[in-house]
Amino acid sequence: MEWNLRRMESELRQINPDLLQPSKSFKKPSSGTITINVGGYLYAAQRQTLAKHAGSLLEEMVNGKRPVQHIDSMGNAFIDRDGPVFRHVLNFLRTGELILPDDFKEVALLRREAEYYRLSELSQALQDWEQQQAVHREPAFLEVTDSHERSQGLKVYCSDTSFIEKVKGRLVQISKSRLDGFPEEFEVSSNIIQFRHFIKSEQGSRLVLKEDSTFLCTLETLKLETVMMALKGGYRLLTSLDSSRGSVVQCEALHFVK
Repeated sequence: MEWNLRRMESELRQINPDLLQPSKSFKKPSSGTITINVGGYLYAAQRQTLAKHAGSLLEEMVNGKRPVQHIDSMGNAFIDRDGPVFRHVLNFLRTGELILPDDFKEVALLRREAEYYRLSELSQALQDWEQQQAVHREPAFLEVTDSHERSQGLKVYCSDTSFIEKVKGRLVQISKSRLDGFPEEFEVSSNIIQFRHFIKSEQGSRLVLKEDSTFLCTLETLKLETVMMALKGGYRLLTSLDSSRGSVVQCEALHFVK
């Protein structure tokens, strides 16, 4: 086996001596594509992309102004920084724009990476993104009203449609021992649910809490479930139009904000 490996290495050297050498892509001006290892994640990019901003650490490495200090087992230049977040750095270099998901939670980490790579343009773009998010981030309002009348019943309004979806996901209609999902008749819009009644024309149909088909829902249990979901979701109670009754469930109107 050892003899075979030596023979293979000898043949490879005869075909292309560079195949068994560490990557020289940072040293070859003619090499258009470069593969780098950032924290264990491999990224391939054009030389001109990495060298887009003069004076940055990547530009200096690509143009030979800064020697490559570490290489991985495959011969790629290795940078001991956060691998996953580098995708945002590279995308910024490629497009000139910073496009992040609205729920991006690693702003502080990306800012440190921008400073490490000496990309002042990325730091500025990140600051602008944070300001835009602050402007667009509006408070979510939740209102739960109960008229105690069968024709109207319990109304749940929320400016954040995701909360309405969570309420719908907690309830299920059962008829003749089968699950029918959330009743469409209660959906007024993506922001409003109106529980007017619970029994459909089909006899035996009932509304229950998901994963607890023995728990038959009433207006009171629906209101309590909604309030508990709101509090667990970070909403805080603002006012009650009738707090004299001494019970949140008995109040005719509840208002929350997040």
